[in-house]
Amino acid sequence: MRIHLKTSQNQSIVPFDNQYLLTGCLHKWLGTNDIHDEISLYSFSWLQNAQAENKGLRFPQGSNWFISCHDRDLIKQLIDGIRKEPDMFAGMQVTEVQMQETPVFGDSYTFKVASPVLAKYWDGESVKHLLWSDEPASKVLTRTLQTKLEKAGLSIKGVQVNFDTSYRGAKSHLVDIKDIKHRASMCPVIITGSPEQISFAWDVGVGHLTGCGFGSLW
Repeated sequence: MRIHLKTSQNQSIVPFDNQYLLTGCLHKWLGTNDIHDEISLYSFSWLQNAQAENKGLRFPQGSNWFISCHDRDLIKQLIDGIRKEPDMFAGMQVTEVQMQETPVFGDSYTFKVASPVLAKYWDGESVKHLLWSDEPASKVLTRTLQTKLEKAGLSIKGVQVNFDTSYRGAKSHLVDIKDIKHRASMCPVIITGSPEQISFAWDVGVGHLTGCGFGSLW
């Protein structure tokens, strides 16, 4: 399930790397919870409608973003939290909330991404980041989705996640979250599997750190 949020315009500059601020809003609205320490069965997009300036971002017409969760109860908690505390940051407030049911898909779907997809692995010495053009990326993306499916008690049989390497507009983004840099891909992903698995991916996102603003799907 997904909620779409509309915000007021900002009153001060929003940092380019604002994902940690969005994460903070999400956890404020949820109240006391332990989801941040678990495998994230939720995802959220980046802020839309930004105008870039030298020192950061402005949203003169306000912004739109969304939060998706596999657990409907979390969505209800979020809505309650937003109603009580609509303030976000930089003077922005949530002014409108719209709910969207999880769509039903077929056995394959190409998703656009609403935030960069992070694929990483440990090579025994350090963390390596994989981009859309790296061959091992599909294996890493598939395994992370399988882990989330297992966490939710769903079948992992037959599911596969690949970057759409035919897409010519793919770009990499270097995202800094509290002084830790992550190299991620703005590139569509193709997911094959059962309709239930693909709908699940629409909710929880793909790749690593979906709970920190990576891998959300349109």
